[in-house]
Amino acid sequence: MRTDLVSEPSTSRLPNEDFASVALPASGRGGAVVLLDGVTPPKDATGCVHSVPWFTARLGGALTELTVSLPDVPLADALSRAIAATAEAHAETCDLSHPRTPQATVVLARWSPERVEYLLLCDSALLVESPDGTVTAHLDDRLARLPRAARATDALVDANLRNKEGGFFTAAADPAVAARAVTGELPRGEVRALAALSDGATRWVDKFGAGDWPDLLRIVRKEGAQSLVDRVRELERADGTERVFLGRSKTHDDATVVYVEL
Repeated sequence: MRTDLVSEPSTSRLPNEDFASVALPASGRGGAVVLLDGVTPPKDATGCVHSVPWFTARLGGALTELTVSLPDVPLADALSRAIAATAEAHAETCDLSHPRTPQATVVLARWSPERVEYLLLCDSALLVESPDGTVTAHLDDRLARLPRAARATDALVDANLRNKEGGFFTAAADPAVAARAVTGELPRGEVRALAALSDGATRWVDKFGAGDWPDLLRIVRKEGAQSLVDRVRELERADGTERVFLGRSKTHDDATVVYVEL
């Protein structure tokens, strides 16, 4: 088995709000990948005394433990338990009903000798490569499907779209959101490699159009995860003040890539 993990903050002046882990149990019979992309809040209050990195570390740590210690528990149930445990850790000090309470996108993948399970919540991505080289992108595209006008302001998103039917979902303080995740299962023999990516890394494809998903996975496999992040940074700098490709998106974003060859 080969693994490669890179997680780089948007700038050295700001903390990295992503979380990533690869868990390989001592049994040697499987493993798991966890990737969270913390949602950067606006400058106004979030109702919470904790930072987004605090939240992603808590939730990511709980998910890593649960996905490998309870291999028979479905991933959505593991996510629900992890959200509940994280909420309990700061319920007494924070307003968890606030629409901007700390939250994150989620990618989970877990494999055993028989199968590969996956779960996605919001706009991070999981690429799956089959033995014949076919690359399939598994996505939760509910945010991307919303009309551009509906995503015009943060206030509108919070009021009408975030964690609501007809909108999109993130892991925040409500364990029930886990039931809204995109989930699936594949036979282990149909999977050669996996790549989990935060949207700071997927922008190489979905913002800049520098290549497609198979191209991206080929870079990660042949040149390493850091090479993909370096390419993204180069494109971000070249976009300049005109923001031809990025539009309203921030110039730099936390970028995380986790690659696993099974």
